[in-house]
Amino acid sequence: MDKQQIQRCGDELYNAMLDRVAVRPLTERFSGITIEDAYNISMRMLERRLAAGEHIIGKKIGVTSKAVQDMLNVHQPDFGYLTNTMAFNQGEEMPISQMLMQPRAEGEIAFILKKDLMGPGVTNADVLAATDCVMPCFEVVDSRIEDWKIKIQDTVADNASCGLFILGDQAVSPTKVDLATCGMVVEKNGSVISTGAGAAALGSPVNCVAWLANTLGQFGIPLKAGEVILSGSLVPLVPVKAGDHMSLSIGGMGNASVRFV
Repeated sequence: MDKQQIQRCGDELYNAMLDRVAVRPLTERFSGITIEDAYNISMRMLERRLAAGEHIIGKKIGVTSKAVQDMLNVHQPDFGYLTNTMAFNQGEEMPISQMLMQPRAEGEIAFILKKDLMGPGVTNADVLAATDCVMPCFEVVDSRIEDWKIKIQDTVADNASCGLFILGDQAVSPTKVDLATCGMVVEKNGSVISTGAGAAALGSPVNCVAWLANTLGQFGIPLKAGEVILSGSLVPLVPVKAGDHMSLSIGGMGNASVRFV
């Protein structure tokens, strides 16, 4: 793709987000689109958000669990940027009916960094040393692509299908919980709908953060102290709508809950 096509696609996805009107998959319209093209499109989309007054508060890893990979038919991780308009606090209502168009919720572990991480060469020990705390988290992903008909290039271009997220009610040291074996239980409207464990995300959420630091390091981009890093879902994605309530608990880490409006 040339620079003009990349800019037009980034602008199209940004406007789709604002207007809440999904667009045809990019992979149907640009047969030669590469993952590098897709990341350049996502950067154009991010530029538009920053120009509108948003600021970056973290990053996310997407498509890390086999359950999510199989559901979306996307079989490698990706990453996106988190901005201040995406973040909600425990107890707040999340206005998905006003901000999103095809929302799906997933339970994750969020890492809050106290030191920068810059690849290549970042190890799991480096990740743990740079992490201030971990927290339960709901990420509510969204796609600006019609009917979630995405290939890896589509979701990458769409900022890894970022939507909104909410952090839980506790923060614990990453050394106080076994992040590979900790169990997650997710409820929707009072019924248990899924269970998972830390190992569902590339063997451990720590592996995910190390992967992200090393992947971004290839582009000279650090994970920064103070940033929120969403490490990937431990359970399948669940469609949600206004009126739904979801909660999750993670052994040794606490709870998160969200009510959608």
